[in-house]
Amino acid sequence: MPIRALVVDDEPLARQGIRARLSQATDVEIVGECESGREAIAVIRRLTPDLVFLDVQMPGLDGFGVVREVGASQMPPVIFVTAHERHAVRAFEVAALDYLLKPIDDDRFSEAVERARRQIADRRDGTLARRLASVLAECAAPLPDDRRATPARTDRWSVKAGARVVFVDTDDIDWVGAEGDYVRLHARDKSYLLRATMSGMEARLDSGAFVRIHRSAIVRTERIREMRRLPNGEYLLRLADGSQLRASRTHGERVRELIDRRR
Repeated sequence: MPIRALVVDDEPLARQGIRARLSQATDVEIVGECESGREAIAVIRRLTPDLVFLDVQMPGLDGFGVVREVGASQMPPVIFVTAHERHAVRAFEVAALDYLLKPIDDDRFSEAVERARRQIADRRDGTLARRLASVLAECAAPLPDDRRATPARTDRWSVKAGARVVFVDTDDIDWVGAEGDYVRLHARDKSYLLRATMSGMEARLDSGAFVRIHRSAIVRTERIREMRRLPNGEYLLRLADGSQLRASRTHGERVRELIDRRR
């Protein structure tokens, strides 16, 4: 069954570019094009497409406004399209299927479509509605910082890797370490630098899956393979990826209690 896609962008050339790229995907059928947010709402409700390519900035009603009007539970998977990265990165950490920066890179476009294929295949599990609800809550108000609000839990992190932005799934993170004004995500033998604070990361990571072991380190508990008490009362942790990290006395006792409860 083909993926029924809707293209929404106020720029004709932008719609043409997406249409041309989708013509290379034999399993995608374009069921409509819209040049405004208001038009998109009506078409989404009428055609119920499987996938929407949605421009963030449009006159009258922007892409986020379209999502709000349609409703999180009724909105199809969305690949946002924007000329400005600042409109995408933080919101999409918790919600977007994917997003594309203009001018669109062919490889990134292919990656986004492949991600859509996977998402659409298991969309019935209700994950999309929860993620869209999260992004609407964030987009309705100024972006929070660690002092003003407690952020929602995050399923994916958008990080810069050279000239590109890549997504890191929270499930892939082994541990997080502080590096000055940044943190480093260690995930599947790779690491990524992210501008964030450790307290902010701790708030956005599931406390049932991650634990703070030191002021400069947070660890996924299931990655801990060995825990040894040191003479000074601290603990030495060995992780599944081979990393060895120190846990402070206070945090170490908490880690040991968590591990004991899981046995």
